[in-house]
Amino acid sequence: MHAFDVLGDPVRRRILELLIEGEHASGKVTHVIRQEFAISQPAVSQHLKILRESGFATVRTDGTRRIYAVDVTPLKEVDAWLEMFRQFWEPKLNSLAVEIASRKEEQG
Repeated sequence: MHAFDVLGDPVRRRILELLIEGEHASGKVTHVIRQEFAISQPAVSQHLKILRESGFATVRTDGTRRIYAVDVTPLKEVDAWLEMFRQFWEPKLNSLAVEIASRKEEQG
């Protein structure tokens, strides 16, 4: 599955947001996602499987628990692909930063 197919799903993006905070047991991830998206436990497990198989998440066992963590390798690949498009927004963001800084100087 292509990285953008993985990231295109709001449930998987939310799981990654949880994992960016640190490792989480699958039970905690399932609890949060079920509350926010009203989907079944097997559906959450399928999303975790996709994240794991596509390389976005790692899993380790701790007794009977499965502990998930984010793997940034595919995100670096996405970032590298986006690099060619940065030319369209970075100059505008830099100009905005200069404008904000100058207005702060005027006010302060």
